[in-house]
Amino acid sequence: MLQPKKTKYRKAHKGRIHGKAKGGAELNFGTYGLKAMVAERITAKQIEAARRTVSRHMKRVGRLWIRIFPDVPVSRKPADVRMGSGKGAPEFWVARVKPGRIMFELDGVPENVAREAFELAAAKLPLKTKFVKRIG
Repeated sequence: MLQPKKTKYRKAHKGRIHGKAKGGAELNFGTYGLKAMVAERITAKQIEAARRTVSRHMKRVGRLWIRIFPDVPVSRKPADVRMGSGKGAPEFWVARVKPGRIMFELDGVPENVAREAFELAAAKLPLKTKFVKRIG
């Protein structure tokens, strides 16, 4: 599972995801991509599930790039704990994804295989996505 080796702060504020993606909105590595259409927090488990689905569907032919990284810790308090007494311990890691962000890229497979693989991966993700391909 993806997570940072080291962070400046152990816990983070929840925050809000405003605006559109200013970087990572174009295909840089592969021929096909999976683009986020809405803002959402994606967990490391969801990224891993999507990655496994795509690589299984391609039968490990071609190359896959993951363009998002879960670097924000999400903390939770245990069940049956009263209010107060501080913030809970970090439980899992998320990536904040803005609309327009390319999350995954593929190369070395036919378009129909890439389209099917990304369709299966999109089912594992909690946001609306779009299949994009390089023009030219």
